[in-house]
Amino acid sequence: MAGAFVLLFAAIAAVCFLPSPAAAQGCKSQNLGSNRVFASCSDLPQLSASIHWTYDRAAGNLSIAFVAPPAAEGGWVAWAINPTGTGMVGSQTLATFRGADGRMVVKTYDIKGYGPLEESKIAFETADLAAEYVGGTMRMFGTVKVGKEMTVVNQVWQVGESVTAGVPDKHAFNQDNMNSKGTLDLILGVSSGSGDSGTRKRNIHGILNAVSWGILLPTGAIFARYLKTFQSADPAWFYLHVSCQLIGYIVGVAGWGTGLNLGSKSKGVQHTTHRNIGITLFALGTLQVFALFLRPNKDHKYRFYWNIYHYLVGYTVIILGIINVFKGLKILGTDQKWTTAYIIVICILGGIALLLEAITWMIVLRRKSRNTKSNSNAI
Repeated sequence: MAGAFVLLFAAIAAVCFLPSPAAAQGCKSQNLGSNRVFASCSDLPQLSASIHWTYDRAAGNLSIAFVAPPAAEGGWVAWAINPTGTGMVGSQTLATFRGADGRMVVKTYDIKGYGPLEESKIAFETADLAAEYVGGTMRMFGTVKVGKEMTVVNQVWQVGESVTAGVPDKHAFNQDNMNSKGTLDLILGVSSGSGDSGTRKRNIHGILNAVSWGILLPTGAIFARYLKTFQSADPAWFYLHVSCQLIGYIVGVAGWGTGLNLGSKSKGVQHTTHRNIGITLFALGTLQVFALFLRPNKDHKYRFYWNIYHYLVGYTVIILGIINVFKGLKILGTDQKWTTAYIIVICILGGIALLLEAITWMIVLRRKSRNTKSNSNAI
């Protein structure tokens, strides 16, 4: 049963994470005007954005057109070169949004940290900065003097949903927002986004934890709770239970490890509740594994207390695991169908548990009835 759910969940995952063909406009089909023609263009992998550029190496000038829809009608879009790193900090940024008079403005920001933005000069000279808002998409133009030697640049792009007092407000921290960075080869005319790798790692983290804490452990609990009622299933239920829980724990530790790795690479991004629940799951899961080796015999005087501990910790892990899967799905910002798929799996497991619960009580009551009749006949 556990294997079937894992295969079902993995199959649904493969479908849910397929990219949408309409995720971004094709940059080659975008008409930026007869006086704005660029040598190269690339559809960026996140935020439905694209970049057009022409590099004049002799002059060291990079002319760009950045095209992206803002996160909301009154929002903003930004594109940046980071000469010192690959993330937001250090980015020499061009941002555009509607000014107080309703006209599009382009401002520059030297982003030195994660605090509020302040308009400032950037490390590169700029010229011909302009922007327009057409059909729900913002187009930002400009020339940046990058020099003759900088033929490959680290690019970062972003969108936000609001502007306050002429300053772009903080952007969302969804999967696409966190992965909107890559490189731009000015000579070869090639743009690459690091989002594919980051997305893959987050998807692996999510699937490992959903399958382990969210599916295998509840399935193992079902084996222990209901199969042992059937005398013919003894001791098979025990080995099924232990196997399911151990595999779930091992896969869960792998998922926990990928989460730590992702956290270490996401400076300034905090998912405190999700992280704390994950640490708690790892601690309680490890405790359960070690407690298995201290399991008293059935007739031991401490077996009753060990059972209470085992049940309480076990069900706590299952509940926290399911909660954290939903929190993780929200953080990933995946389509609703992904969350719906997990809800379906949990509902199936819950339905099986309810059915087996009814069958278990019928068997227990029937046995008690037979035992009562046997005692009466003996008297």
